[in-house]
Amino acid sequence: MLLEKLLAYKELGIGLIVLLVLFALIIRGLIRGRRNRILRDLDPRKIGIQDIDRMEDGSEFELYLQRLLSALGYKDIYKTTSSRDFGADLVFTDREGARVVIQAKRYAVQHPVGLGAVQEIYTSMRYYAADKSVIITSGRYTESCKTLAAVNGVKLLDRNDLVDMIDLFKAKRREEVMERIESKTDVVASKWWSKSKS
Repeated sequence: MLLEKLLAYKELGIGLIVLLVLFALIIRGLIRGRRNRILRDLDPRKIGIQDIDRMEDGSEFELYLQRLLSALGYKDIYKTTSSRDFGADLVFTDREGARVVIQAKRYAVQHPVGLGAVQEIYTSMRYYAADKSVIITSGRYTESCKTLAAVNGVKLLDRNDLVDMIDLFKAKRREEVMERIESKTDVVASKWWSKSKS
């Protein structure tokens, strides 16, 4: 009798464990489904930095930025074709009527954006007849990248800037996001010239 009760409790315990595992899998599937739906829609009101980190490739990040620019109210937004983008991923007109080129870099923090990004976006300005150039990354920049950007007037927005822009956008402080994108960069004189004279 006691043995039968113990076997019944054991079967009940196994049944409860199976139910809990199934319940956990269902909840996990619902969460993943929601997360995948958010990424599929790339709705700037729903996307956070963790979603950007989970994007499969840079093209999703480019589409997200395109939708963010549109939601901010920018006009004439053009997403370039990936095979022939000439160094720019997005082209748009800012509030002052200036044409801006953006290069989107969805990088991990441990893999910083290097000099090539500045070289590409700066040279793309002539092709797109742009007045300003911006690189937006989900990561960070190398010191040499920062130096070259400063000398050429290329605006760099890193992970911290991106997080701030996302938070400001979600708080409906769109003017501040636009100011972050449009604010002028101080051009720094090259130190090379003074070094070569000595």
